[in-house]
Amino acid sequence: MYKSGAWLLLLLWLSGCSPAPSQSQLYQIYQRDSLKVGILHGPTSYYVGIDGPTGFELELSQALADKLEVKLELYPSYHLDELLQKLETGQVDYIAGGLTQTELRKSKYRASPAYRWINEVLVFKQGNVWPRTLDELSDQVIVVKDSSHAETLRQLSLDNPDLQWQQHPTLDADEILQQVVDGNIAYTLTDSNQLALNRRFYPNLSIAFTVRDNLPVSWLLADNQDDSLYAVLIEFFGSMYQSGELIALEDRYFGHVQLFDYVDTLAYIDAIEQNLPSYKDWFMQYAGELDWRLLAALSYQESHWDPKAKSPTGVRGLMMLTLPTAQQMGVSSRLDPEQSIRGGSRYLHRLVSRIPERIGMPDRLWFALASYNVGWGHVEDARILTQRQGADPDKWLDVKQRLPLLRQKSFYKTTKYGYARGDEAVSYVENIRRYYDTLLWVDERQQAEQRLEQQKRRLTEQLNSDTSTEILPPASDTPPKQPIESQ
Repeated sequence: MYKSGAWLLLLLWLSGCSPAPSQSQLYQIYQRDSLKVGILHGPTSYYVGIDGPTGFELELSQALADKLEVKLELYPSYHLDELLQKLETGQVDYIAGGLTQTELRKSKYRASPAYRWINEVLVFKQGNVWPRTLDELSDQVIVVKDSSHAETLRQLSLDNPDLQWQQHPTLDADEILQQVVDGNIAYTLTDSNQLALNRRFYPNLSIAFTVRDNLPVSWLLADNQDDSLYAVLIEFFGSMYQSGELIALEDRYFGHVQLFDYVDTLAYIDAIEQNLPSYKDWFMQYAGELDWRLLAALSYQESHWDPKAKSPTGVRGLMMLTLPTAQQMGVSSRLDPEQSIRGGSRYLHRLVSRIPERIGMPDRLWFALASYNVGWGHVEDARILTQRQGADPDKWLDVKQRLPLLRQKSFYKTTKYGYARGDEAVSYVENIRRYYDTLLWVDERQQAEQRLEQQKRRLTEQLNSDTSTEILPPASDTPPKQPIESQ
């Protein structure tokens, strides 16, 4: 384990090597039994989800803390400069936030080994004039203050003196993208993964052109002579690559958002507003142990929330149940929306229960969704093929690469259930994941707006209550009473 290796290193230091144990960053981490991480808020890094704090950078840092066998202490912030101050004063061990390596950052800080690669793209609103080069920009480019994008634009300005750009002092990357959609900002520069996540909510965001590609993403460490933590990071990221954990983690957060369909996303957001309210209560009522929004996303993938939907193969209704499945789930009319939702939920729960218990979430759920589409038997065939090829049959990332093989005779003839459109099952699951993410965002935004409206209403009522008074008419033989504050 890392800890035993660290103590061996300390023994070497004690025998005369430098730096001294008290000066070693790794020694200090073990002494306090915690890894202190400055982490940026944002969808690509760290955010508070329905089950609490989550995010790619959070899980990656937690994996390092687990390897070191110490606790993880997070110092979240919306502002990179605040975290950089903590790094420079030693309050955090490193900064995680999907930070691109830039010349300026490398001159001031130490970068960990790269663990992701992204592109920087120029973004504009769909429907506006499409600029193909920097020379065709008709307005200034707005970016986050002190970001890697600001450094990119500063460098581009050296060769393009007419380039107009500005750093926004308060908005973060997501807020700037929203301003582009709202028409308040013409252009911005953003990371490809940031754009992919935001296009689930704002399909009108379009890529004008790629400004820089294949840029390494790293953690930032203090620039000093202490190599103790850096050496651990080399081994850590190497093992994460070799074990497949890093690729699996990236797939969990970003694998389902790489493909983007403008028309479909636009139609889905419209359906959330127009069609979903008719069925929302039933999704909530029959969701059981699952998130109702996942059940709704599954239903949209199946029928686009059309209760009379029918496929050429005979499946029908909101949840597109086959007749035998409907009968097993106690559904007498597949065209009845409530019955269809109840039956579809029961069927999905049954599929989840069939997945081996050793498979944890969310892989367990992705296997169940694939089974809803193509049948558990075919999913099991793909898992067997996965095992034959030396990959992990309990990981969705590995199995989804083998599901398309069920179309090929050389593979499906060796399976129990034979031919299947396994590639469609993969797209099916990824679509549901995107639909779920979008619905989650829309629903949380609606809830926030409702809470804000309730607060405004209560404040208005309180103000009205505080300012209202009741004046009692004076009696003929007594002085007038003071106003009584109404309760």
